[in-house]
Amino acid sequence: MREENPGKGWETQRQYALRVRGLWGAAPKKAYVRTYGCQQNVSDSEKLSGMLSEMGYVFTDSPKDADLVLFNTCAVREHAEQRVLGNVGALKGFKAKKPDMLIALCGCMMQERHVSEKIKQSYPYVDLVFGTGALPRFPELLWRALTENGRVFDLEEQNGVVEGVPVRRDGAYTAWLPVMNGCNNFCTYCIVPYVRGREHSRAPEQVLREAEELLAAGVKDLTLLGQNVNSYGKNLQNDWDFAKLLEKLAALPGEFRLHFMTSHPKDASHRLFDTIAANPKISRRLHLPFQSGSDRILRQMNRGYTAAQYRELVAYAKAAIPGLCLTSDVIVGFPGETCEDFKQTLALVEEVGFANLYTFLYSPRKGTPAAEMPDPVAREEKARWFEELLAAQGVKSRAFLESHVGMAGRVLAENVENGLAAGHTDSGVAVSFPAPAAGRFYEVSFTEVKGVTLLGEPKQVPVKENV
Repeated sequence: MREENPGKGWETQRQYALRVRGLWGAAPKKAYVRTYGCQQNVSDSEKLSGMLSEMGYVFTDSPKDADLVLFNTCAVREHAEQRVLGNVGALKGFKAKKPDMLIALCGCMMQERHVSEKIKQSYPYVDLVFGTGALPRFPELLWRALTENGRVFDLEEQNGVVEGVPVRRDGAYTAWLPVMNGCNNFCTYCIVPYVRGREHSRAPEQVLREAEELLAAGVKDLTLLGQNVNSYGKNLQNDWDFAKLLEKLAALPGEFRLHFMTSHPKDASHRLFDTIAANPKISRRLHLPFQSGSDRILRQMNRGYTAAQYRELVAYAKAAIPGLCLTSDVIVGFPGETCEDFKQTLALVEEVGFANLYTFLYSPRKGTPAAEMPDPVAREEKARWFEELLAAQGVKSRAFLESHVGMAGRVLAENVENGLAAGHTDSGVAVSFPAPAAGRFYEVSFTEVKGVTLLGEPKQVPVKENV
């Protein structure tokens, strides 16, 4: 396992970036970057794009026009893997017409040894493959792929966090802010600890410094990222935890909003909920995955809490945080799950009243304990449960949105096109409304529901800065 020096890691890579830039002369090369999977992958791709910018690349929306095609992959679900491999296969024709095109694959999927080996054996036109731990070394790896005679594979793990990596962000007023990497939970269905490694929290001063820079650049909406953000600080040699980090970030001056994801119930605390309640700059949306309402299945999943403990957390959070928008994840059809287990999940959904659910049919991941568990229930039966859950939650999601009609709330106009703004409330609900300019908070009266979006009309004056 490689230990990167946070003070020197990027400085070394910058020298490789300058070497790559020097290969192009006056004519820049074009890069196409495609991201699969979660928000953490999106954030990683912003770093990869930042490094590509320093290496002299410009960006294109078409892979066939690119000199470099980079796929940042996801390993969470089998369907995502198959989609990536299908799209990699489509690149073969592009490269046949453009032999100098360089094809690179990175991310969680590449960290799975059986996948990287398949790429090596079955996709010989792929030039560069690297895992999640090698991301900060991208300039060095690309230099090797461009100058060495042969393919480059780097799947070495990395221990620690490298600071100072350049970032090319997609949004002007919203930004991802990673606070930690990795996961120590080892839920039996999840591949993340195997492909992302162990938990490592960023130093709080680094997080605060980056937040200050983003706010100074005009960002109004910061989303803190981590595989399990509320275990932030456990590997730090100080008294920082996630609640303290939220408090310090919320105390920064200016008009902005904080979100975070994703939380794990076993690490969520009353102190965290009290911190949210006490700080109006922190979003009123809480994403707290429960995965199953059956204690038996939760034990099989190695989740570390019971359904009763989850209910207690939710009850406290709702009481502490007025206007809380609660969302969650649910897996249907975990190995060995029975109809009775599923009914307990459905009962929890009916009782809690989530604003939205992200629902998944169980997808076996090679290398996880759950993939080896007996699974006697037919997929057709699981699919019926899944549809039943979707129908039940659909009623609640619609009711949640309709409860906003006739009310008003603060909305950030994230972008404006033809005089119509798209944005979100402080609880994360999508809103469309007329507005003259993006990057401002408006007080909006909600008039109707259209699909999963609220329509509204702004009041005349933008809301007062919350400093």
